[in-house]
Amino acid sequence: MGFVSVKYFGMIAEKTGKEIEQISFEEVGNHLTDLKTYCEKSYPGMGDIKYQIAINKCLGSKEVLQEGDEVAFLPPFAGG
Repeated sequence: MGFVSVKYFGMIAEKTGKEIEQISFEEVGNHLTDLKTYCEKSYPGMGDIKYQIAINKCLGSKEVLQEGDEVAFLPPFAGG
């Protein structure tokens, strides 16, 4: 039974009310699409935000998650 660390940033962290949590594969499965669906259903309004996902600090890296992966939900950032 594995788990992933899920980190939320910016306005996504505001919607979820947390910056980090552990989610088990038993709850959601080990596919990224399942994790996205789970998070968007668990936190109303999260699906309304455009975001990118980084897995182990790499954007768009893989679809199947492994034990101990770090998944980050990244909203648009403004720079200056």
